[in-house]
Amino acid sequence: MATHNLSVYLSRFMDTNNLFMATNDLMTELQKDSIKLDDDSERKVVKMILKLLEDKNGEVQNLAVKCLGPLVSKVKEYQVETIVDTLCTNMLSDKEQLRDISSIGLKTVIGELPPASSGKNTAASSGDNTAVVHRRQGGLLVNFHPSILSCLLPQLTSPRLAVRKRTIMALGHLVMSCCNLVFIDLIEHLLAELGRNDNMSTTRTYIQCTAAISRQAGHRIGEYLEKIIPLVVKFCNVDDDELREYCIQAFESFIRRCPKEVYPHVSTVISLCLRYLTYDPNYNYDDEDEDDNAMDAEQNDEDYQGSDDDDDEYSDDDDMSWKVRRASAKCLDAVVASRHEMLPEFYRSVSPALVARFKEREENVKADVFHAFLSLLKQTRPAQAWLNDPDAMEQGETPLTMLQNQVPMIVKALHRQLKEKSVKTRQCCFNMLTELVTVLPGALTTHIPVLIPGIIFSLNDKSSSSNLKIDALACLYVVLCNHPATAFHPHVSALVPPLVACVGDPFYKITSEALLVTQQLVKVRPDSDSFDPSPYIDDVFNCTIKRLKAADIDQEVKERAISCMGQIICNLGDHLPNELPGTLLIFLERLKNEITRLTTVKALTLIAGSRLSIDLRPVLPDAVPILASFLRKNQRALKLCTLAALDILLRNYSSAVTPAMVDAVLAELPPLISESDMHVSQMALSFLSTLAHTHPSALGQLSGGAILSQLIVLVRSPLLQGGALAAMLDFYKALVTTETAGLGYMDVLRMLTGPVYAQSSALGHKQAYCSIAKCVAALTTACPREGPAVVGQFIQDVKNSRSTDSIRLLALLSLGEVGHHVDLSSQPELKTVILDAFSSTSEEVKSAASYALGSIAVGNLPEYLPFVLQEISSQPKRQYLLLHSLKEIIGSSTVAGLKPYVESVWTLLLKHCECQEEGTRNVVAECLGKLTLIDPETLLPRLKGYLLSGSSYARSSVVTAVKFTISDQPQPIDPLLKNSIGDFLKTLEDPDLNVRRVALVTFNSAAHNKPSLIRELLDTILPHLYNETRVRKELIREVEMGPFKHTVDDGLDLRKAAFECMYTLLDSCLDRIDIFTFLNHVEDGLKDHYDIKMLTFLMLARLSCLCSSAVLQRLDRLVEPLRATCTTKVKANSVKQEFEKQDELKRSAMRAVVALLGIPEAEKSPLMAEFQSQIASNQELAAIFDSIQRDSTSANMESMDTS
Repeated sequence: MATHNLSVYLSRFMDTNNLFMATNDLMTELQKDSIKLDDDSERKVVKMILKLLEDKNGEVQNLAVKCLGPLVSKVKEYQVETIVDTLCTNMLSDKEQLRDISSIGLKTVIGELPPASSGKNTAASSGDNTAVVHRRQGGLLVNFHPSILSCLLPQLTSPRLAVRKRTIMALGHLVMSCCNLVFIDLIEHLLAELGRNDNMSTTRTYIQCTAAISRQAGHRIGEYLEKIIPLVVKFCNVDDDELREYCIQAFESFIRRCPKEVYPHVSTVISLCLRYLTYDPNYNYDDEDEDDNAMDAEQNDEDYQGSDDDDDEYSDDDDMSWKVRRASAKCLDAVVASRHEMLPEFYRSVSPALVARFKEREENVKADVFHAFLSLLKQTRPAQAWLNDPDAMEQGETPLTMLQNQVPMIVKALHRQLKEKSVKTRQCCFNMLTELVTVLPGALTTHIPVLIPGIIFSLNDKSSSSNLKIDALACLYVVLCNHPATAFHPHVSALVPPLVACVGDPFYKITSEALLVTQQLVKVRPDSDSFDPSPYIDDVFNCTIKRLKAADIDQEVKERAISCMGQIICNLGDHLPNELPGTLLIFLERLKNEITRLTTVKALTLIAGSRLSIDLRPVLPDAVPILASFLRKNQRALKLCTLAALDILLRNYSSAVTPAMVDAVLAELPPLISESDMHVSQMALSFLSTLAHTHPSALGQLSGGAILSQLIVLVRSPLLQGGALAAMLDFYKALVTTETAGLGYMDVLRMLTGPVYAQSSALGHKQAYCSIAKCVAALTTACPREGPAVVGQFIQDVKNSRSTDSIRLLALLSLGEVGHHVDLSSQPELKTVILDAFSSTSEEVKSAASYALGSIAVGNLPEYLPFVLQEISSQPKRQYLLLHSLKEIIGSSTVAGLKPYVESVWTLLLKHCECQEEGTRNVVAECLGKLTLIDPETLLPRLKGYLLSGSSYARSSVVTAVKFTISDQPQPIDPLLKNSIGDFLKTLEDPDLNVRRVALVTFNSAAHNKPSLIRELLDTILPHLYNETRVRKELIREVEMGPFKHTVDDGLDLRKAAFECMYTLLDSCLDRIDIFTFLNHVEDGLKDHYDIKMLTFLMLARLSCLCSSAVLQRLDRLVEPLRATCTTKVKANSVKQEFEKQDELKRSAMRAVVALLGIPEAEKSPLMAEFQSQIASNQELAAIFDSIQRDSTSANMESMDTS
C-alpha cells in the first residue's frame, strides 16, 4: 500500500459512522504481501488500531484485533513493543470489555511473533496468554518463572472453573522450559494439596494439573511418581465419577510419558481400569446376555431392534459413569500400546474384559474399547515373525496361540455388533476383523458362516454411509485373501448380489473397492465339481463389462475394472465363449491408451497364463507390435510387465506368434540388456531363452547383431550375479542346443573368451572372469562332446609360460566351473597343473587355482577329496590355499556325497584350529561350521567340548564355527543349536579379548539371522554385552613411533563388536530390552571413539522412531554429547583425513539431531531449543542441518511414492 493511499484510508476513520467499513478495508490491505509502510505510516496505523480497540462498538473492536495479526509482521520491532505495552496497560483497566478485548489482542500478537523473537514480552495474568507466551517464548522468560509460578498457583483454587482450566494449561507450558527448582516447587505444592484434600472440587483440579504436567513434561515428573500414584489410587476409590475420570486420565498420561517409572504400578493400573471398564451403575446388561447363544441371523435382527429401543429408555443425561468407562478404555489402550513385553498377561486378563465390553451401550465408549483391542492386535503383529518360529510354538502359550484360542469368543461378540444401527460401531467391527485376519491369517475359516451375513447387512443397508460400505468391502477383501477358497463356496450366492450392486454404485470409491473384492471372489472357483459358478457368471461379467466399457469414470475404477475382467476371463473364460471376442477387443483399445496400458498388460499376462487356454489368437497380430513398442518407453514397470507378458505369450501361444512379431520384439531388445538395470536384463534374457525353445529359427539373425554384443558387454560387468547371471547361463545353454549356423559351441566360446586371449587389455574386475567361466561351463554341460578338447586347451593355457595372468585366471576358473558339473578325473595332469599354479606370483591366479581345485573335487569326491586332504597335511606352505579348496568342497558338495569323509576332514581341521595365523583359523572355523551342518547330532556336541580347550585360539575357532551354522532359513540344526548356543555364548566371559570379540560377532549373527535362538538368553547375556561397551584404561597403551607417541586402544574392536550387537538387537529383540539401561550405554558411546560414535548416532536415530517416549525422557543427557561433536574444531595442522572424519561425524550427529527433533515435543526441551539456536547461528552447522532435513523429507516422499 503506497503512503498516499494510506492517508486516504486513515482519513475515512474521521467519520465515526463509517468506522466498521474503514476498519474492514484496512484489514484487507494489511493482509496483502505487497504492503510497504514507512516509519510515519507505521506510527499512524498502530496508533489508529490501538485507538479502535477502545471503540464502543464490539464489531469494530473485533476487526481491530484481527488487524493486529498481520500488522505485527509488517512493522518494526519498537512498534511491536508499543502495541504490547498498550495492550498490557489496557488489561489493568477497570473496564471489563477493554480487558477482555486487550487479552485477545495480546494472544493474537504473541501468536504471530516468531519463536525465540528478541522482542519485549510480558507474562500476562491471563492464563490463556501465559500459556501462549510459554509455548512460543518460554526460553526467554526463565528469570520470571518463579514469579509466574507464584501468580498461577493461587488461581488453581479460583471459584471460576474456566480460570482453573486456563491456569492448568499455563502450568503445562511452564514446566516445559522452567528450571528444576521451579519444577520442584510446583510438584511439592501439588503433593501437599493432594495430601491435604480439603475440597473435592480443588482435588479434581490438582489431579488434572498433575496429568497436564505429565503430558507436557513426562520426562521430569517420573521421579515423583512413587509419591503421586498412591494418592491417585486413593482418590480413584472415592465415590465421585468426575474425580475417577481425572484419576484414570492421569494414569494414562503417566503410562505414556513415564514408561520406566510407572512400571511397578502397571498391574495396579490395569486392575483399576478393568474394574471401572464395567462401571455402569444405572444399566443392567443381563437381559441382553440371555440371547448371547442365539447365533441365528434373522432372530438376532429382532433382538438388535429391541436392544436399540432399550438404549433410548435407559439414556440418562445426569449419568457421568460413561466418562469413567471411556477413560478406563483409553488407559488400557495406553498400557497395551506401551508394554509389549506384557502381551501374554494382556491376553489372559485384558483381552477377555475388552471383548466382554463390546456390548457397551454408549457409542463413544464402545469405540474406545474397540480401539484398545485393536492396539492389542497391532502389538501382536510385529512379534509374529518371532512367535511363528517352530521352536517358539513348542513352548506352549504365546500371544498368537492365546489369540487363536480367543477367536470364537471375539467372533461371538462381534457377530451381534455387526448388525447394530450405529455406523461407527460397525466400522469398528470391520477394522477389528481386518486386523485380526492380518495378524492370524486363516483364523476365521470356521466362522465365515457367522460373519458373512453381518458384512452383507452393511452392504445392503440403505442407511449405510459410503465410508461404512468401503470399510465392509475392504474387510471382505482381506478375509477372502487370507482364507481357503472352499470356505466361501456356500456363500457365493449371498455375496454376489450386494457386490454387483456396489460395483454399480455411483460413488467411485465404493465401485473401486467392490471390483477389487469381485476380482478376489472370482478366484474362489474350485478345481472340483462341488461348486458350479455358472449361475453367477452373467451377473458378475455384466456389472464388470459395464465399468470396463465406460470412458468417463475415475482412473482407479478403470484400472480395477481391467484387472477384475482379466481375472474373470482367466478363471471363468470357458463359460464366456460368446462374450470373449468383444471383451478382448476392449482390452486391445485399453492397451493403446497411455493411462490404462500398464494395467492391461498385467491383465493380458494373467489371461495368457490361464489353465483354461483362453483363445487369444484374434488379438495377437495387433497386440504383440503394441507390446513391442512399450519396450522403448521410459517406464520401468511397463518394460518389466511387457517382457513378462511377451514371455508367457511365447510359451503358450507359440504357434500363433509369427516371425514378423518376433522381429518386432527383437528390434527393441538391445537397449534393455545393460548393467544399468539388471532386473530388466534378466527378463529380456528369459524371453530370449523362451524364444530359443519355441522359435529356434528366429535366432539366426542374432549372429553378429546388437543383442549378442550387448550380452558380451553384460557378461563382463562386475554387477552380473544372482537372477541375471542364471538367466544368462540358461540362454547360452538354450542357444547352443539350437545348433544355429554361426552360433555353435565354438563360435559362442570364442565370443566369450576372445577378448581375454586377444591380450589387448585385462578385464576390469575379477567378477567378469568368474561370469565368463560360468558361461563356459554352461556351454560345456549343454554340449558334453566338446568338453574334453576345451578342458585340454585350458590345461595347456595354464601350463604355458607365455600365457598372461588374465589367461591363466580365466582358464583356472573355467576348469573349476566345468569340473563342478563334469568329472575331469580323466585328465591326468590336471592335479599337477593346478598345484603348480599355487606358486604363481599373482595372488588372483593363486586364489583361482584354490577355487578350481575345490570346485573340480566336487565333480568327483572319491578321486579328489583324499588328494586335497593329503596335500593339506604334507604342504604347510600351501595350507591356506588348500584349506580354501576344502571350504569350497564342503560348501558345494551334497550331504550324501560328503558324509563318508566327515570324520577324516573333521580330524584334519582340528589339527589346524590352533594355528597362530588368524586368516587360516577363520577358514578352518568356516569349514568346521559348514561340516557341522552335515551331521549336527554328532558334531555339535564335539564342538561344544572344545570350549574347554586350554588354547584361546582353539576356543575362538570353535565359537566362530558356530557363526557359520546360523542362517536366516530353517535348518535341521536349529533345535540343537537353540539348546546349546548358551554354552557357546558363555565365552563372553572368557579371559581372552579375541575370544570375547568372536563371541560377540557370533551373537550378532544369531540376533540378525535367527533371533529365536537368543531371545530367551538375553537376561543373562545383556549384562556381559553392556560390560564390553566400557572403555578400559588398562587396554590403552602408548607406542613410540620415532619422535611421535601414538595411542593404541586394544579394546576398541571389542567395543565396536558390542555396539554392533546393540544396533542389531533394536531390530530383532526390542521387546526384550530394558530401553533405559540400553540408553545409558548409547549415551556412553556418544563420547567414545570415531567408529563407535558413528554407530551410536545411527542407534539414536533408530531409537527416536522406535521408543520416542523413552528417548524424550533422556533428551537433555543426549543433547550435550551431540553438541560437543558438532562444535569440536580440528587442529589447523591436522592431516586431510582428520578434517574429513570430523565432517562425517558432524553430518552423522546432525542426522541424529534431525531424528530427535522428529519426536513430538522434543523442541520443548530447553537444552534442545538452545542447541537449535546454536545451530541456526552457525553458518556451517545450519547448512548441514538444512541439507539433512531436505534429504529426510525427500526420502519420506519417495517411500510414500513406492508404498
